[in-house]
Amino acid sequence: MVLELKDIKKSFGSKQVLSGVSFRAEGGRAFGLLGRNGAGKTTSIRILMNVFPADGGEVLLDGHPIDYGRMKIGYLPEERGLYPKKIIADQLVYFAELKGMSRREAVKAVDHWLERLGMTEYRNKRLDTLSKGNQQKIQLVTALAHNPDIIILDEPFSGLDPVNAMLLKEVVREQIAENKVVLFSSHQMSYIEEFCDSIAILNSGHVVLSGELHDIKRSYVRDRLIVRTEYPDNIQKDFGKDCTVMGDGSLMIRLACAEDKKSVMQRLVDNYDVDGVKVFEPSLNDIFVEYAGDGADKEDIR
Repeated sequence: MVLELKDIKKSFGSKQVLSGVSFRAEGGRAFGLLGRNGAGKTTSIRILMNVFPADGGEVLLDGHPIDYGRMKIGYLPEERGLYPKKIIADQLVYFAELKGMSRREAVKAVDHWLERLGMTEYRNKRLDTLSKGNQQKIQLVTALAHNPDIIILDEPFSGLDPVNAMLLKEVVREQIAENKVVLFSSHQMSYIEEFCDSIAILNSGHVVLSGELHDIKRSYVRDRLIVRTEYPDNIQKDFGKDCTVMGDGSLMIRLACAEDKKSVMQRLVDNYDVDGVKVFEPSLNDIFVEYAGDGADKEDIR
């Protein structure tokens, strides 16, 4: 299953919000849609979900216009949308029925997910009696109970402690293993980097970078080495201004050219007590700042 946005355009009044946005997400692989606030992520997601139409372009599934009557979409919004004063099970079943399930199917699916997320004891409680993290888990049930083909997760780890974050990771991996399209939108780059095979970065309504995350990282000039050692002084002395100390205590050595990396690695191993040497690759956070950072249009375009 391949989901594509092709040349999507959208304006609100005189404001051009999306200017030919295109990206591709595949079933069985996680995709990250990134950008600063106001870059156009939310508008892209709403068009993908058919909340409102694009002014131009297409949303395709396997090369054909997506049939929203048949294709099930699960959405976990950043802003929570459940009723705080209502009984949890009642509203979860209600939302599942709205998405096409019979009442019997909905009750069975809701009970399954409450058990899977360790929330069965809260089944008959009001939502506002739960912690923020547990409310997030209940919201996740609304995205998954109807067994969607496409899952959109907007800031899914917000408010979760490390134990619940680990549980959510397991659930997401299960959904990916079922060959579903899983789309992340988040500012927590570590989670995107952990899950996503491919990304698109939006800046002022344009896709400024897209592709396989591994290939994007490998495209950077490989002219720096990261060295882990308990004895950095001699290395720093010998490499001089080409050697700097990183925040975690490791050393970064800048090479004269990328072709020198093998010989310098060998020199380090042969002459110093090192625990590890590797070629430096930028983190997703580094890449995001480069493409959506200081030079980005800071005007809020939603």
